[in-house]
Amino acid sequence: MKTRYRLICRGTRGGAYYCVDTRTGKRTSLGTTNADDAKQIIEARNNAERQPVLNLQIAKAYLAATDQSYVKRTWCEVMAEFVKIKTGSNRTRSERAVMDKAFDSIRDLQLLETRAEHFLRVLGNGLVSTNNYLRRFHNFAADMGWLPWPVLPKRQWPPIRYNEKRAITQEEHELILSRESNAEMRGFLWCCWYLGGSQSDVAHLKAEDVDWRNQVVSFFRSKTHKAQIVRMGEAFAENLRALPQSGLLFPRLAAMDEKHRASLFQRACRRVKVLGVSLHSYRYAWAERAKCAGYPERFAQEALGHSSKAVHRAYAKKAQVILPALEEYERKIVAADQCVAK
Repeated sequence: MKTRYRLICRGTRGGAYYCVDTRTGKRTSLGTTNADDAKQIIEARNNAERQPVLNLQIAKAYLAATDQSYVKRTWCEVMAEFVKIKTGSNRTRSERAVMDKAFDSIRDLQLLETRAEHFLRVLGNGLVSTNNYLRRFHNFAADMGWLPWPVLPKRQWPPIRYNEKRAITQEEHELILSRESNAEMRGFLWCCWYLGGSQSDVAHLKAEDVDWRNQVVSFFRSKTHKAQIVRMGEAFAENLRALPQSGLLFPRLAAMDEKHRASLFQRACRRVKVLGVSLHSYRYAWAERAKCAGYPERFAQEALGHSSKAVHRAYAKKAQVILPALEEYERKIVAADQCVAK
């Protein structure tokens, strides 16, 4: 192993001793004119440099005896294995995330040689999705037993801060519809408003999902695979009657992927200069409307397919609830008591 630091002396007898870094060429003073002291300092620096490298080589030798790939595995291989276990839209998103240029600095880096500063550099060059997926790659490698220790301790990961999301207002919804000439898109947006479903679930609704006798719409959520049964109101029923009475309600939109439908909606928003909303904003709007109307939380949570109360409350947190006057409730209680007394 090549020695990194060497000793030089400037001047003749009693001259100052300097340390030269053979990698960078940088020269620093040792602060001594004693030859023995200078040699000891240089030897200590070389030992300190040699020992971590030596320890890593020894560790690799032991690990290679049990699994040769354990030593050579790179982050590029981890990403490839991570994508393999994903299916459907999750796989598409993962493949897109792997192409992030912020990961280029660690793709060919071996797992055993990865240090915290490597991850911090990636996080500094990336975006929110970079932070999200780097955590996933790291946790996946640790769970598979490919990492002997965490690269970054859990508490040292920068927090993931997403952009603020908001609901679409009724005024914005009606403004978009007023400029939308495509009947299928209009019906689709109305269903998003009344059902609060994800864009994929709504786009794949069929006429057979509508039970006119019992006045309900039923379908299976693509994300949770659970049945969803929603009773339709008069306004919703009126919009459904204008849609096809057999097969897919939105055949053209159902054939598109999520990105294409989102692009069509953004184009409609730009026409009327509505900013900061997406198709997912209809789910936020439904949650806020339910909260303002006093709709029971357990029903609203079931309608949106939220298994967690915390997630549902995050969707409805911006609802502007107008509290009724206390005296109104007091009068109702007095009136109820008088009715019981009679």
